[in-house]
Amino acid sequence: MMTEQQTPQQRKDEEQRLQEVIAQRTQRSAGLWRRETAVALIPLVLVIGYAIIYPFEAVYTTLREIPGIGDFFPTPGSAVIIIVFTMMAIGLNVVVGYAGLLDLGYVAFYAAGAYMAGWLASQHFEQVTFHFWSPGINPELPGIHINLWIVLLLAGIFTAVVGIVIGLPTLRLRGDYLAIVTLGFGEIVPQFVRNGDNFKGFDLTSGSFGITPIDPPGFGDGLGDGSGGLLPVNFQRSFDAEQLYYWAALGLLLFTVFCCWRLRDSRLGRAWIAIREDETAAAAMGIPLMRTKTWSYAIGAFFGGIAGAYYASFKSGAFPSDFYFNISIFLLCMVILGGMGSIWGVIIAGTILGWLNIEGLGVIGNYLNDWFFEPVTGSRIEVPKYQFGIYGIIIVTMMLFRPTGLIPERRRKLEMEEGVHDEPAMGERAVNR
Repeated sequence: MMTEQQTPQQRKDEEQRLQEVIAQRTQRSAGLWRRETAVALIPLVLVIGYAIIYPFEAVYTTLREIPGIGDFFPTPGSAVIIIVFTMMAIGLNVVVGYAGLLDLGYVAFYAAGAYMAGWLASQHFEQVTFHFWSPGINPELPGIHINLWIVLLLAGIFTAVVGIVIGLPTLRLRGDYLAIVTLGFGEIVPQFVRNGDNFKGFDLTSGSFGITPIDPPGFGDGLGDGSGGLLPVNFQRSFDAEQLYYWAALGLLLFTVFCCWRLRDSRLGRAWIAIREDETAAAAMGIPLMRTKTWSYAIGAFFGGIAGAYYASFKSGAFPSDFYFNISIFLLCMVILGGMGSIWGVIIAGTILGWLNIEGLGVIGNYLNDWFFEPVTGSRIEVPKYQFGIYGIIIVTMMLFRPTGLIPERRRKLEMEEGVHDEPAMGERAVNR
């Protein structure tokens, strides 16, 4: 320790020793962080590796043949839908989990992305014939045919603009009022696309019939031949179409996760979290509320638009019946069940609820009928008919026993356990004031 009686040389030696100690501790901390990161990445690498090999026929068939649990593994086609909905849930998590804004109209961005694919990759506008890198599509086919990978980017940008347009007049509101307004926008968009077949004499959406067919993705002859057949010319013409759609969807999901993970720890992400925790304090600290909230809407809408466009291509159509209010609530349930603000929690919850919605309830219902209802009562029940009641029971149970979600985000968990402004989150006022 340096004192007034030390000579300059002694002080210099002392400072050097302190720098060496700090350097050693920094190295130990960095080494410990690297080891902890490596250990944490092992499960992630294993899960990604399993997800990549899952659609191979040998792997999928082997899993489906496991006695007792084989039926619980979804088909690759069903897995594509699960991944797309999980991707949309992660986009909604930016708005609800990061910024703390209750959005009940997220289905509007999903619909905007799907119809963007319908306008730019189909025969809908048959008055014109425009092709740009449209692999596997007859160049004389009427309509606008742009490569779907470009359409995905354009759909994301378009829905981001839609998010800004929706956000600017509504984000001045808070809480329940904001939720009601977003609910209104979520109801307007499906009605608009359902009645857009005669927009001042112009057919914009084909009404209740929807826009179909929509071009599949592909890489064209040049990239296909250059890669030795690794990159398919056209997904629909391949014998492994479901596998290709699955891997492309998985790639889009990983891209969404990476972007949201980096955004969470960015300056913008910290501003979102500050607004979520205390909007008044955030404004007092100089955070521009409108601009920051609008960014959350735009970025959340961007990923929702990409997911909607890809799903429309997978289904080869964009139909008004796909965009109803229940989807917004379903995606919100994924965010709440996984843990608001938690990327990994939303992925797990999205996978669980998506599987239940696509195949799971039917599989579980068959097991219940075979082992209980038919032997005991002599009748069978249709479990999928009660899906929203089942989802409601799941959410209520989570709110009672684990309100922070399956994998809570660290800051959110502290808020729920300790409360803010001397008020615990569970509604009990602090005793000592």
